[in-house]
Amino acid sequence: MMDIKREWGSASARRTGADGLKTFLRKIAASYPDRSAVAFVCIGTDRSAGDSYGPWVGSLLEERGWPHVTGTLARPLDAERLAAGSVPLPAGAVVVAVDACLGRPESVGKYIVSEGPVEPGRGIGLKLPPLGDYGIAGVVNARGAKPHWSIQSASLYRVVRMAVETADAIEAAWMGGTRSARDGRELRLTIRNEPDGT
Repeated sequence: MMDIKREWGSASARRTGADGLKTFLRKIAASYPDRSAVAFVCIGTDRSAGDSYGPWVGSLLEERGWPHVTGTLARPLDAERLAAGSVPLPAGAVVVAVDACLGRPESVGKYIVSEGPVEPGRGIGLKLPPLGDYGIAGVVNARGAKPHWSIQSASLYRVVRMAVETADAIEAAWMGGTRSARDGRELRLTIRNEPDGT
């Protein structure tokens, strides 16, 4: 989870809606059209409604066959894994980091996009390594005096809708934006049984 202004060192960071997110992703896809050369690092945990945005995106991308996805609902890329440095990335891949953040009430449901890394956890005082050549942060709730409570109390409905919107935008960008990424299909997520700690 990140706090908008303090977490983005890049001057290119900007707040945007769904259309701006699509434009941002189309520019990345134009520079890196080979899906196998793109890695998505989806930060967060399945133990918090708001902070599950990243793992939801990761699970949806994995379900759609993206080859390089780290951080899913089954295997979240949480603070513990980040601190341990366990982020496997393919050599030479461009990395798009996806995380949740808090912002102004009028920004909830929007996105912060940036050319440059995200710095996960700084909004709640954690010092974790920056990640990504590009960053996407979903503004899942309003910033408040108690950030842990704000992220926990985010609407799961909104978070899932934002994750689907993000995964759709990613899929459409690499398909050339010529049709809907899901072709009218409803959200489908396969839950696989995996042993704890894998």
